[in-house]
Order: sequence, then structure tokens, then C-alpha cells
Amino acid sequence: MKTDALQQQNSIDFEPFYEALEDDTKLLEETFETVLEMVSTDPKAAKNIAHLIKKDFHGLYKEVVALSTTEKDQVNAPSCCGSN
Repeated sequence: MKTDALQQQNSIDFEPFYEALEDDTKLLEETFETVLEMVSTDPKAAKNIAHLIKKDFHGLYKEVVALSTTEKDQVNAPSCCGSN
């Protein structure tokens, strides 16, 4: 029974799902957020995903670094200087 279920699962056509993600930015964001929430509960998985992003998705990695640098600069700026 388990073998049949696994074979059936492996034969699922994910192409319509991928097309929906490409067509709907909001769906893509929600899906990615769900995956990140799942990964965040496992520190080892989070580290592996971070490494994967840094290694294979350098554009995404650069955006994350730029965002975190900008946010860090805003937190460190004195309130008199309009860090908002």
C-alpha cells in the first residue's frame, strides 16, 4: 500500500502549480512564506536553506544582505537624523 501511495505521489504533475506561482505573485509570496515558516522550526534546515540561497541564488542573497544592512543602519542612526 505504501509503495502504491509513493508511486502515485511521484507521478503528480506539478506543472499547473508552478504555472500558477508564475502567474500570481501573491500566491508565490504566500507559498514562499509558508515554506520559510516550515523551515524556521528546524535550525539545521534553516542553515541548509540559507547556504543554498547564498550558493545558488546569489541575486536573492544580495537583496537579503542589502535589506538587512539598510535595516541595521536605520536602527543604529540617532533619532535626530530621521532614521525612519
